[in-house]
Amino acid sequence: MQAQGFIQSVNCDVTTFWRESNALANKNDMDQNLSWMYKMVKEADGNLIPKRETLEEYGSRVKLFPGVDTWFERVNEYAKSKGIIIEHYIISSGLKEMIDGTSIAKKGVFKQVYASAFYYNDRGVAVWPAQTINFTGKTQYLFRISKGVLNVNDPAVNNHFEPDEIRIPFRNIIYIGDSDTDIPCMKLVTSNGGHAIGVYDCDSKDKTRVQKMIHDNRISYYAEADYRKGKALERIVKAIIDQTSSNEAIESIKTKCIKETADAYDGKTIEEQKRKDLIIELDNSSSFTNTHTVIKKLKQIDWNADEREELYHTAVINTQIKWILKDPDIADFYMKNINKETVLSDAAKEVKRLIEE
Repeated sequence: MQAQGFIQSVNCDVTTFWRESNALANKNDMDQNLSWMYKMVKEADGNLIPKRETLEEYGSRVKLFPGVDTWFERVNEYAKSKGIIIEHYIISSGLKEMIDGTSIAKKGVFKQVYASAFYYNDRGVAVWPAQTINFTGKTQYLFRISKGVLNVNDPAVNNHFEPDEIRIPFRNIIYIGDSDTDIPCMKLVTSNGGHAIGVYDCDSKDKTRVQKMIHDNRISYYAEADYRKGKALERIVKAIIDQTSSNEAIESIKTKCIKETADAYDGKTIEEQKRKDLIIELDNSSSFTNTHTVIKKLKQIDWNADEREELYHTAVINTQIKWILKDPDIADFYMKNINKETVLSDAAKEVKRLIEE
């Protein structure tokens, strides 16, 4: 983006600018982002005043990929039809001021833009880097997005979050990138069940880089950087939205079951949990041999009235247990518990009837 007006305006050749910037970084063991930010300020001296609004104006000249101008509205509308809320973020090693100046950023389509940025003095002139984001540093912002800790200075990003506290699970993240600086983020997203898409140039059609990313398991899909309606990139994203909608329906059921289970166990002692688990083990028993083994464990415990009622219901409901209720060890276990009752419940009566029938 620096090459779309800024470099030329400070009387530099684009190739020379980047060659000198990289040489400066290599010579001084310097981060390449810090190097080009330093060179931007240095080359601006005597040519222009690097104010925020000036850099934003250069950003307004940045050429966008085809279809980007309507991409966000189309994706949002499709997601809404599937019951999915979409948020768009930028994580870039480029310059935030220039990104903020683009036509799409001015529409307010991004919830947050994470990119390298300058600090401005009291005259509004860029004098020092306020933020730099290199290829590994990008991953921090994925964790911020996932956890909902969006402020760049909020240390809560390092806190432990329980799965149900995660605002955006990685499985619901789609990461679109086109360069080597995106690889750490791509790998992080795909390793955690998310979706990484590599895009390649529409003009050259060169797939070399994205195919290497596929080969190295960095991404799951690739497409031309063509964001127009009906193109491959839109079709991939819509398919992911469809999958996400189905997955989240299942996840909501799973979460409900986990919460109910946690509530059922909440406040129980280890001994109480052990007793509960044994009843569940009997209920889940799927073989005669296993049932006899579980009954042997159950005989060692003095069950309370509520637990005995659960055991009676299990015997009535589990067909496999009903088949062997008359086996001596099982009949003995149930009759000893039934004999403790002063009044028999319907379930207890049914177990007694089946044993004595």
